[in-house]
Amino acid sequence: MPQGHPERPDRLRAIERALEAEKFQSLERVEAPLAELEVIALCHPMDYVTEIRDATPERGLVRLDADTSMSPGTFEAALRAVGGAVHAVDEVLTKRAVNAFVATRPPGHHAETARPMGFCLFDNAAIAARHAQRHHGIARAAIVDFDVHHGNGSQDIFWADKSVMYCSTHQMPLYPGTGAVGESGDFNTIVNAPLRPGDGGEAFRAAFENRVLPRLREFQPELIIVSAGFDAHMRDPLANLNLIEADFAWATQKLMDVADQYAGGRIVSVLEGGYDLEALANSAAAHVTALMRG
Repeated sequence: MPQGHPERPDRLRAIERALEAEKFQSLERVEAPLAELEVIALCHPMDYVTEIRDATPERGLVRLDADTSMSPGTFEAALRAVGGAVHAVDEVLTKRAVNAFVATRPPGHHAETARPMGFCLFDNAAIAARHAQRHHGIARAAIVDFDVHHGNGSQDIFWADKSVMYCSTHQMPLYPGTGAVGESGDFNTIVNAPLRPGDGGEAFRAAFENRVLPRLREFQPELIIVSAGFDAHMRDPLANLNLIEADFAWATQKLMDVADQYAGGRIVSVLEGGYDLEALANSAAAHVTALMRG
């Protein structure tokens, strides 16, 4: 991304520093592998995948849309973002890990079936869900997205798919302009719970309790994938929700309760947004602490 862009490498450095604390020393840390193009093609047409690959510049930046650019290293980073999510699914579903947090970039939830958007090239969480189905026999997967922006890409990919539920809390109105309550998909498996600018933890928790969690329990997912964006934090520069670290930890615990009930405790969390470095680091630490049942 260009200089000064909010989606910058320092995001991952901030998370890495936060996870150096003593209470995280027991975590197993794995470098995200490169995804095969065929894995990305579980959710995106191969023509689109190769088009993104072939757009890679030899030097400098190439702009894909108003928000989304590529540098010479972007395609490899995108392959590792997908590869990390898929590897985490493999580890959790083969019981080598209890659950997993995938701290990679670029994020993914704005990438539609054949369109890069909003800093995103490929929908990492969506590909992870489809991989769980195709390679591990998961019948019902759920993606729960608490990024402050609506995951229009995940919604687009699973709009007509009754085997994947997509649930989102997000600020509205805000980029990308999707995510109204009435957007429910062909099989009523899209669950949107928009929040108003200025809403805080109480409204966020109510949206979870009243809209997201009941629908998840009805669906009975066998795996929960979290699109874990931390840009709903009160410090974040790109939005106007007023969440704090405790809200993310609470939501994580609620999702773990559902996973314990229906999915054998299996959760894979994939990093999305979060652009204030201090808020991102502290929120990710609170999220991971909850995943560790800390």
